[in-house]
Amino acid sequence: MEDLSLDTLKDGGKPALARALARLERTPEAPEVLALLDTAFAQPQARVIGVTGPPGVGKSTLLGALIAEFRRQDLTVGVIAVDPSSKRSGGALLGDRVRLAANPEDPGAFVRSMAARDRLGGLADLTWAAMILMRALFDRVILETVGVGQSETDVAEAADSVVFCVQPGSGDALQFMKAGIVEIPDIAVVTKADMGPVAHRALADLTGALGLAPSETGRQVEALLVSAEERGGLHDLLEALDEHFLWLGQDGRLGRRRQAQAAQWLRESLRDRFGREGLRRLGQVNLPKGAAPFSKLAEMAAKLRGD
Repeated sequence: MEDLSLDTLKDGGKPALARALARLERTPEAPEVLALLDTAFAQPQARVIGVTGPPGVGKSTLLGALIAEFRRQDLTVGVIAVDPSSKRSGGALLGDRVRLAANPEDPGAFVRSMAARDRLGGLADLTWAAMILMRALFDRVILETVGVGQSETDVAEAADSVVFCVQPGSGDALQFMKAGIVEIPDIAVVTKADMGPVAHRALADLTGALGLAPSETGRQVEALLVSAEERGGLHDLLEALDEHFLWLGQDGRLGRRRQAQAAQWLRESLRDRFGREGLRRLGQVNLPKGAAPFSKLAEMAAKLRGD
């Protein structure tokens, strides 16, 4: 069996990573898989960008443009694209990502599809673990959610920066005002800006909605116009992403955000496996700073099973 280590994956390129992710999906609790994930968690390299929004808003087109811009900067990019599930096979309906304009021969860009299955939060069950692995291997990791509307809030528990997309003329900017979605983004984008006046109206609605949202961080969410097809506004979006990451780097915000995400993943993983009663039996579930979350999950799961 192929050795699982970060060095092996770095040397083996895209084929080695594809095999490692397949093993993660088949045997997520295997000791060698947990050891690899814990090592990756301790060695983050990439900035993680979440892209979310309703179906048809142009997320995949925007992703293709972002990949091209990052590669022009000689940055390596890993993408996890969560798609609706096949009712028959359980697999991702758009498994080969035919909508994503990425060069499959480019060694610096890697795209992986994952099936949402019955997960309602917009991400697949194993997305966080796959993100942790890819975060240790690439310069940028992008998460694209399944696009199911107001329920896709999990992306905020996985990404460093969340980009919420709104389509002009769709009413999405007003739907955005509803509780839940309005609290997710770090940056809000009106796509298809080449539609002209209707795009500017959507931007005004979106800006108004953001003004009504309570800010717990003291940072105002920026609203932008972007046309991925014409590359308009992409520079502004990249600047906004850089600015947000710099802000995260101040006063330990990034470390606290990632630690909180790991703790939330641990609690949700235990609840998914053992239900609320399992969490009650464990008492308070904490993840101490510096602890390995995947080994901690295995330890707590074994305790609940009585191993």
